[in-house]
Amino acid sequence: MISSFPRSEKRLPRLYLASPLFILAAVALTGCASPNWRSVVPGENAAELRATLGAPREIYLLPDGSRRWFYPAPGQTRWAADIDHSGLVVSVRQMLSAEEFGRARIGEWTTRDVLTRFGTPDETSHFPLMHREVWSYRFAQDSMAFATMHFYFDPAGVLRLTQVIPDFLMDA
Repeated sequence: MISSFPRSEKRLPRLYLASPLFILAAVALTGCASPNWRSVVPGENAAELRATLGAPREIYLLPDGSRRWFYPAPGQTRWAADIDHSGLVVSVRQMLSAEEFGRARIGEWTTRDVLTRFGTPDETSHFPLMHREVWSYRFAQDSMAFATMHFYFDPAGVLRLTQVIPDFLMDA
């Protein structure tokens, strides 16, 4: 039997040969653009950290007198180095993670706590009818899917709600 529908052949896009090269180049550039956090060890002097990774984008004074230096990296990552009062690195970790977000305390934390814990939000929104200000942080949830963490603050700046929503724009 002869089909009356025209036959079409599927063709791969022209870039299929370039794709592995593109991926390799992207990985190489990401490696160059992001600091080598594995080279930072607790006990290192803050001056050595600055010499290795450059100036932090944000610095916050913590309640115990230590400081938190933020180094945003490409993608949905934000590394923080905690520096004690004597100028030594105490810890270095990725702050935009489900584990770190889970430490937030509703009814206790304020905008200052969220700011010093996670740095400047990616977005802020104001909902006048709800009487809420919302700070949003994009992150790689479970290192596979992208999500956005929202912190809802009342007019006094107290954390009242947290919410994680899949980030479909990043997954596309």
